[in-house]
Amino acid sequence: MKRILVAALMLSGAAVSAHASECGKVTIADMNWKSASVIANLDRFILEHGYGCEAELVPGDTQPTGASMMEKGEPDIAPEFWSNSMKEAIEKGVADGRLAVAGKSLSDGGEEGFWVPAYMVEKDPSLATIKGVLANAKLFEHPEDPDRAAFYGCPAGWNCQISTGNLAKSMKFEDAGFDYVDPGSGAGLSGSIAKAYEREQGWFGYYWAPTAVLGKYKMVKVDFGSGIDVEHFTACTTQEDCADPKPTMYPPSLVQTITTGDFAKKNKNINEYLGKRSFKNADMNNILAWMEDEQADGEITAAHVLKTREDLWMNWLPADVAEKVKKAASEL
Repeated sequence: MKRILVAALMLSGAAVSAHASECGKVTIADMNWKSASVIANLDRFILEHGYGCEAELVPGDTQPTGASMMEKGEPDIAPEFWSNSMKEAIEKGVADGRLAVAGKSLSDGGEEGFWVPAYMVEKDPSLATIKGVLANAKLFEHPEDPDRAAFYGCPAGWNCQISTGNLAKSMKFEDAGFDYVDPGSGAGLSGSIAKAYEREQGWFGYYWAPTAVLGKYKMVKVDFGSGIDVEHFTACTTQEDCADPKPTMYPPSLVQTITTGDFAKKNKNINEYLGKRSFKNADMNNILAWMEDEQADGEITAAHVLKTREDLWMNWLPADVAEKVKKAASEL
């Protein structure tokens, strides 16, 4: 299947090269994580077949791509940019006209939280709240200590280990009978969810979206009853020396599509598409789950989305452009 789709993409890409002069050459950052690669490949296909561009993917990562766009004016588009990691630099680049924000590539933003399996909440709705979880510690078996409950936090060395530890302290997990369990790695953390799901056992811990794991396994984000305190989260929750952490839900991370200022000025029609091209985390979770199950790369997964999720992408495009893309996708 993979070889066939790749060949089809290559052939159909060649078919529009004669019309590339309508738009010209466009470079798109293919970031080194899965959701960003899917979006980059979608953009490439849509810009080629819908807008007549000569679209090219170039390797990318947050810091070097952001710096290159500001200093060298390339690549033209960064489809999934986690802007908080370069907040001040991005804001200055936009103010200077070197960068432009097209829109949100993830409409929900990057999502973090503490989760429990949906099958547990279906049996006891109180487990959707931190009060309910802490009152039922016996449901969350510790892998090594039968007298304690398990909260699966972030692996050692990850930045989120600080926030998860501070939040556990703020809500007195230890007093409720929970121990912080270090899963050892990202694979260990996702594996603990898979194992619990297969056995329909209790599980409580940290995870984030969009991810394949939350596409495969229906999980419920636990409500701390605190709302979001962005100021405290930034000043204390995420700091190693936070002396008095307080409960707060994780603020969503801003995930945007960034372009160079010149590209935005010269390509208003494409910028309009990029502003509408946005995924809900639930949709991206499902796409990433398919990607993992099929062991597909970003190009193959983009082809899958084009062929099976017209309900998503047709709404991002003017009718005439959408028809061009639909015709090209039908030939994959």
